[in-house]
Amino acid sequence: MTKLKMAVIGLGKMGLHMIQQVKQAEIDGSIELIAVCEANEETLNAFAESYPETSIYSDYKQLLDEHKVDLLYIAVPPKYHYPVVMEALKRKIHVFCEKPLANSAEEAQKMLEAAKQAGVVHAIHFSMPHEPSVLKLQGLVGQERIGSIRKIELILQFPQWPRAWQQNSWISSREQGGFILEVGIHWIHMIQHVFGPITEVSSQVQYPDDAEECEHEVQAAMMLEDGTRIQLNGISHFAGEERVSMVVYGTKGTIALENWEELMMGPVGQPLVPVEVDESMGELPVLKHVIARIQDKPAKIYDFNDGYRAQLVLEALRNPQPTGMKKEL
Repeated sequence: MTKLKMAVIGLGKMGLHMIQQVKQAEIDGSIELIAVCEANEETLNAFAESYPETSIYSDYKQLLDEHKVDLLYIAVPPKYHYPVVMEALKRKIHVFCEKPLANSAEEAQKMLEAAKQAGVVHAIHFSMPHEPSVLKLQGLVGQERIGSIRKIELILQFPQWPRAWQQNSWISSREQGGFILEVGIHWIHMIQHVFGPITEVSSQVQYPDDAEECEHEVQAAMMLEDGTRIQLNGISHFAGEERVSMVVYGTKGTIALENWEELMMGPVGQPLVPVEVDESMGELPVLKHVIARIQDKPAKIYDFNDGYRAQLVLEALRNPQPTGMKKEL
């Protein structure tokens, strides 16, 4: 089997995390990391010391000019996704992009169209549907263990934003940061995957006086294609505990995914109790699915169409319509 030659653009937290996954995948001979690109010279030099066998660049176009790349992983800040992805697609390179797909719905649509025309594998790093707790939740909902769904509640609460481990130059910016974009996008995609398309969004966002800063609060009412209501409540900068959770109310009971992975369920009138989740049913890492798809093997990936559909909801949440109006998607 011919090894796939992979390059990584961006050596932030996610870029370095992906490189660890690539190094694990190299053991089975399916892939090889040949080059990386990073604008920060100090970060690039530190990487070179740890991985002297890998070519380093500060210009991604130069990297692509000098290497035959089969798969390009893009982990730069959101506003740079568009130019890097479009350059890769022009060269017919398979692309694996961090979420969100783009920095606007318009960019995301152009990227989707270009990916289709290029005829390559195009994947977004959406990992939640691969998680054991989400797979279990999806099964329980599909079996109607809580009956018919009445409504869904999404809670995003962050005492501090950015979180202590998440400091960088853009994640608190209004242009390409904030918890709606950084965290909400995961849940938007997961909800659309498990429950169906979100077709209406009515949002109210509270921004600080500083025009450069991201949102501090959001309240939104959304609706699925089948009429199911979704209520979103998000807030940052307060005293208390972080909570990132989804509660699904049914006619027979309630199921909750608390703090990303703690699954709880209970019948109407009774308390929620933990649900046992078989960790072996997980489907991670996503990179393995991307490699398999390139090799024409069975795989579960989420492509630029999924990224575009999530981007539409994301933009409707971050850029509300005039008071009292809903955005139809």
